Amino acid sequence: MLVLAALLLPWCSAQAGGRILFIPHDDRPISYHQTVEVVEAAGYELVLPPKELLSNATNMGHPQELWQWLRENAPKAKSAIIASDSMLYGGLIPSRKHEVSQAEITERLENFKRLRQDNPQLRIYVFDSLMRTPYQGWAGNIEEPAYYEQYGAAIFQYTSLLDKREIAKLSVAEKRNLQAYEKAIPQECQKDWFGRRAKNLAATKALMDMAVLGTIDYLILGRDDNAPLCQTHRENREILAYAEQKNLPKSKFQSMPGIDEFNILLLNRAINDMTWNIPFVCVRYSPGKGGDTVPDFSDEKISKSVEAALNIAGGLQVRTPKRADLLLLVNTEEKGRTIETHNGLPTEADFVPDLKADKGTEAFAKMVEDAVNAGYPVGVADIKYANGADNALVNILEQKKLLFKLKTYSGWNTATNSTGFALGTGMLAGKMTNAAKDYLLAVRYLDDWAYQANVRAHVGTELVRTFGSYKYYYNLDDKLAFAEKRNTELMRDFARKHMPNISADFTVKNPWLRMFECDVVFR
Repeated sequence: MLVLAALLLPWCSAQAGGRILFIPHDDRPISYHQTVEVVEAAGYELVLPPKELLSNATNMGHPQELWQWLRENAPKAKSAIIASDSMLYGGLIPSRKHEVSQAEITERLENFKRLRQDNPQLRIYVFDSLMRTPYQGWAGNIEEPAYYEQYGAAIFQYTSLLDKREIAKLSVAEKRNLQAYEKAIPQECQKDWFGRRAKNLAATKALMDMAVLGTIDYLILGRDDNAPLCQTHRENREILAYAEQKNLPKSKFQSMPGIDEFNILLLNRAINDMTWNIPFVCVRYSPGKGGDTVPDFSDEKISKSVEAALNIAGGLQVRTPKRADLLLLVNTEEKGRTIETHNGLPTEADFVPDLKADKGTEAFAKMVEDAVNAGYPVGVADIKYANGADNALVNILEQKKLLFKLKTYSGWNTATNSTGFALGTGMLAGKMTNAAKDYLLAVRYLDDWAYQANVRAHVGTELVRTFGSYKYYYNLDDKLAFAEKRNTELMRDFARKHMPNISADFTVKNPWLRMFECDVVFR
């Protein structure tokens, strides 16, 4: 039996010289230690600030202390991957709720210039975000201002029509709806929400100016939880026009849907820059709509997002897998839809996983099997469902004993999160031991398949049945111990049944006090 925790020790051989500083945008497992584990498994040295300086579910981060840490550590490093949200507002979620003044934001922006002046040798990679525009609010949601629970749906619809009005003609009915939505949202909420966005947008433009001047070597802007028509999409059009005005090339700046996957993509870029390496990646999609799919939480075709992610990571897309360092297979729904997961909103109904594969899933599983049998380094980005594995697909891969013959697998959160993380992990997989690769695969199967696609829904139902409300699903509050106990029990059962070669000696935590994500902690 593979005891996974023991594999952590020998991974980091620091095979390539050059210390990399890494400041993520919060301390969620995927942002923090899961990303670090991938890079260290490939043999590279990462240096991170103390975890308590990063934002989490209960604090808004510590920008001043992070700047101090960065100033102290930069002289000893070759590269730095920096989340600007952490340095300007405290973190990703604080960027959506902060009360930081314009003067303070300006002063923190100046720190980037000082960092460059004091460390001319340092390669500085920065990732920034446009504020997202969720299509509605939820009770207990910690990610938006409190008023978004009541007015979030109206805000989304209002900004969708504002966006559309700038690129097309509104119908008479749409004009009436625009006025109705505007009246439905209190002025103080509009002032707060749009005012914060204006400050953040100005900061993004200042970072773009620094990319033009060389203060920042490479800048990525993420459009998190976005849609084809919304305020985020509207602001991105302004950003792209600004980039064109400033003659800012894609070799210095890129904007794309997503955000959480930028950690691993930029770390790949830093490594490839240090080692003068350009990984070759071949990408193929499920039959049907395939690469033309516009997934939920995005405003562009997934093929465009994958191409952008590959460029960010410093790789090159090739047409044939024969010379590829990674063959990335992307599981999409035949008609281009994103299937809603059963874990979005719990009910009292029993959860039953859908294990019946449709023709598209069967064809995709055959693609995976044929590619593995041909000896190609295969990775799977599983984006047919929003936030969770395709149970039918992974069930087939299990039956055919293909789970641990892959180089990488990812099926968590949004489509671009999954494709980006699969790319970032797969491009480094060739530098890992088999044991390290299997550990990383096990973490993803436990998180994306066991938890997101199965256990999360089971325990969500138990929370509703036991405590009479779905609100604890979004804020576990005093039900945290109940949830973690049941998550651990069901996840261990799942691991024993589906991955018998993996140690089930782990506990499952919900560090952000909600069911949305988990952390599998091996003993």
